[in-house]
Amino acid sequence: MKIASAQEMFDLGKKIGAQLRAGDLILLNGPLGAGKTVLVQGIGAALGFSDITSPTFVISRTHNGALPLIHVDVYRLLESGNQAAYLDDLDLDSARESAVTVIEWGGAESARLSDERLEIEIDRTDDERVVTVATIGPRWSGFKL
Repeated sequence: MKIASAQEMFDLGKKIGAQLRAGDLILLNGPLGAGKTVLVQGIGAALGFSDITSPTFVISRTHNGALPLIHVDVYRLLESGNQAAYLDDLDLDSARESAVTVIEWGGAESARLSDERLEIEIDRTDDERVVTVATIGPRWSGFKL
């Protein structure tokens, strides 16, 4: 789907967020400035959060609420020698069961966290974004945007 503005990206996040439940994993990929954090802000808004910022420097931030949101940005881990070890250090497995987890720059190492996930790719060409959503696993059957 084509996204022409930050507001449309935010609204897409709200549509996704309205369908989420505890244990869900979302992996976001796309270049710098593609709109990954704006999408997470929309997801957060659907879950009742208004203070979503990029956790680039802290790696992971948990927003506590009726359905918690764990927002992870592994950009700074990409150049590390062992990204898998760093993800393990975040101890996402234990916290994920009762929360929604969204991982920016979530590649193959992040995918191993669950056989059921949404994988969202944002391609930025000029001012327009092309968003592709892949549903992985039976949890996502019937998922609609």
